[in-house]
Amino acid sequence: MAKTLNVPLIGTRRPRPSDRTAREAWRRSDLGPLALVAACFVLAQLLLVHPWMGLGWDETVYISQVSPHAPAAFFSAPRARGVSLLVAPVASWSSSTALLRIYLSVLSGLGLFVALRVWRGVFPVRVLAVAGALFASLWVTLFYGPQAMPNYWVAIGALVCVGCFLRAQAGGRDRAALWGTGLGAALMAWMRPPDAVWVTLPLLVLAVAVPRWRRARPLLALVAGLLAGAAEWIIEAYVSYGGLTQRLSDGSRIQGGLGWNIAVGDQMRSLGGRVLCRPCNGGMPNPVVMAWWFVLPLIALLGLVIAVRARRRTPTLLLLACAATAGIPYLFMIGYAAPRFLLPLYALAAIPVADALVQLLTVPAGRWRPAIVTAVAVGLAGHLAVQFAVLDAVVRRTTDSHHGWAVTAAELHRLGVRPPCALSGPDTVPIAFYAGCSSLATGGHNANATAASITRSALHMPVAVVTSPGGEPPAYARAWAAHRAGDVDIYVSPGAGSGTP
Repeated sequence: MAKTLNVPLIGTRRPRPSDRTAREAWRRSDLGPLALVAACFVLAQLLLVHPWMGLGWDETVYISQVSPHAPAAFFSAPRARGVSLLVAPVASWSSSTALLRIYLSVLSGLGLFVALRVWRGVFPVRVLAVAGALFASLWVTLFYGPQAMPNYWVAIGALVCVGCFLRAQAGGRDRAALWGTGLGAALMAWMRPPDAVWVTLPLLVLAVAVPRWRRARPLLALVAGLLAGAAEWIIEAYVSYGGLTQRLSDGSRIQGGLGWNIAVGDQMRSLGGRVLCRPCNGGMPNPVVMAWWFVLPLIALLGLVIAVRARRRTPTLLLLACAATAGIPYLFMIGYAAPRFLLPLYALAAIPVADALVQLLTVPAGRWRPAIVTAVAVGLAGHLAVQFAVLDAVVRRTTDSHHGWAVTAAELHRLGVRPPCALSGPDTVPIAFYAGCSSLATGGHNANATAASITRSALHMPVAVVTSPGGEPPAYARAWAAHRAGDVDIYVSPGAGSGTP
């Protein structure tokens, strides 16, 4: 194992090519296939998930924390501020959604390249390139890569952390691997602290319970990374949420109460393009849409068998173990589903799956197996067709939804509800961001106001309540001017005015 891992890592110095061209040096480094996969991933996001799609509900919450465009939305207990800091370089000075999407697309491609490069030397480059292509071509990866959401970055952090931990165990005083372990763990905890714990659970168990894995430096790097990434979240728990236990309890309550709950069926229903399946009812998607989900574990197990023969048992087992623990809370402990929750599982499982496919396609001498190549090519072509069809439908549906929020925000401005202003109602978090207003709620997960405080606010700034058509407004707004705007009703406080600017 030590020999296979004795290769350059992230940040190591390479001798400068003297009489050779930069192109020859690039080819010799074997980074070309990984860079090509990452570049294609960026291009696919820009073409298929167009930058003008608009911002989603959760995105507006994260972005509002750093954007001057609108007041910060209520930040509920389960959320972490990693996404807000990730988008700050753009969102802190620009309100352009297109610019933000381009920035995140490029950043997600760089993240994929770095995460795959960590595993170079543990698995062949062609296996890593196939793994990257498989992960990057899933509709859920393409859809969330350019979004201000945490799950893709948990997946990238997981690949970096597990790969560098393995290298640190085999490489003795490999400082780059130790730093990579800590930074990967910190990135996960920065985005979603509970997910970071679930992903790294097998690493922690190995480092504590298995004698030959008991090395202080890798364990310290892993724990330090987790604590560094989660430090702000833990401090904020005591400052704003009544303590760490209370924040965890509130987070569980908001997510429907974490406990034994088989959500496998819910995740299957979400495969057809339901970005949030809550409540998760209705029929299952077409079997063609779900087929890859059943094939994935079978090929992953085949990858494990192949890895044992190729003497890569340890890294493959570690990848699959971390993938399994990453999926446990979202498959067996939650009462709803969102396909993005399983992105870390897909990223970690992609390498064993790619290893199995590459070994199936070639004989030991490196020649292709024509019959198997044809069968796999047909299967992958069908898989890609399904992924892109689902992605296209999701993007169109999401774009329409976000456009509706923008239209409502424009109508609010026409009615005189302009910053500084406040909105209340069931769906006002994203609408408030689009309109540049504060979002107020007297109940539910985002409760941050009372009826009395909203009434007082209406005395010195425009306030509006947005409801579904025919919906009953709260008592304090029943005397306010009512307006129909598309598929919503708007009740505007008397001081807002109702004329065209």
